[in-house]
Amino acid sequence: MKLISWNVNGLRAVVKKGFEDIFKEIDADVFCLQETKLQAGQIELALEGYHQYWNYAVKKGYSGTAVFSKKEALSVNYGIGIEEHDQEGRVITVEYEDFYLVNCYTPNAQAELKRLEYRMLWETDFLAYLKKLEEEKPVVLCGDLNVAHNNIDLKNWKTNRKNPGFSDDERAAFSNLLANGFTDSFRYFYPELEGAYSWWSYRFNARQNNAGWRIDYFCVSNCLEKKLEDASILKDVYGSDHCPVALTLNF
Repeated sequence: MKLISWNVNGLRAVVKKGFEDIFKEIDADVFCLQETKLQAGQIELALEGYHQYWNYAVKKGYSGTAVFSKKEALSVNYGIGIEEHDQEGRVITVEYEDFYLVNCYTPNAQAELKRLEYRMLWETDFLAYLKKLEEEKPVVLCGDLNVAHNNIDLKNWKTNRKNPGFSDDERAAFSNLLANGFTDSFRYFYPELEGAYSWWSYRFNARQNNAGWRIDYFCVSNCLEKKLEDASILKDVYGSDHCPVALTLNF
């Protein structure tokens, strides 16, 4: 089973850059998007053979997630059941026979960490949501989690220690996720690989110089480790400031 996660940073813009061709070429069983930045009725994708599930932010042109799946979901849930968190279209949970897939766009702590307090509240509530799901089935979490976990996960770690996405608090929250029974699938296969990034600033020729961050993930319940077949970063796919990340599970 091939799964893809991609922060498209505005789906309408990426459609103009060949999204549907990229989508067909990758041919995933499940394709998850973050930062769709649109409302219902603002786009129509002819993705033959796929069921489409969308979660829109209340604020126009902001956030938003989507899941496109060849297999129809047993159930679909939007948000995490807490009104404070569920206004921004950040989470879609799709139930399959063997697991829950959770597609997430984690809140950014923002410049000078002005939204860090909210981000930490989100981390606590979101982990509780994941653990509740795990009581029923294993969980596959994917998305832009807006954190580079360790020094190896970004190019210029020394100068980013107090910046959003690499603050001590955010990194500790990701460590806590792993400590609570989740596996970072990419590091499972490539624990020491350097230069593996999924996001690059549009400034300073960052992508050409591979001065990036790895902030897009597939994390799985530990009990699924034996089902992990491959994890990869599709760095040669363009259209956004992020590239897609991939996971293959063997069920």
